[in-house]
Amino acid sequence: MRIISKSEDETLELGRCLAGALHFGQTIALEGDLGAGKTVLSRGVARGLGIVEPVTSPTFTVVQEYRLPKGGMFFHLDMYRIDNSEAALAFGIEDFLFADDAITLVEWPERIPDLLPSPQTLRVRLSHSDHDQRLIELPDELGKSIAWKSLN
Repeated sequence: MRIISKSEDETLELGRCLAGALHFGQTIALEGDLGAGKTVLSRGVARGLGIVEPVTSPTFTVVQEYRLPKGGMFFHLDMYRIDNSEAALAFGIEDFLFADDAITLVEWPERIPDLLPSPQTLRVRLSHSDHDQRLIELPDELGKSIAWKSLN
């Protein structure tokens, strides 16, 4: 499924919609260049899961952990500063990927491709379209599970 987001607010709202289609044990790889909207989409997912605290990019901390209001965890990982899978394993990434009691989003997954096998990993691709617009490509299983309507 391909969606055009016309604003940051739409990307945030799409993340909220996606949250309802996610379940524990899933790891979602967010692929895209700098500024493509990965962190905004992550913030929307967090809001959709009931997280009200600030959600920021974990670029310098690598992992942000959020407790979900109804139990379980939301893990937001950023591999931008990680060189490879060996470095990710050194910090204990295996505790966060495909965790039975968590939903995990990974930014910059191309740094650790062997740790994110298909089809277990859901891949969402974000790219710049026109001006402030973003093209967001969702796997069919996610796209069919959401009721998306553009805000504009």
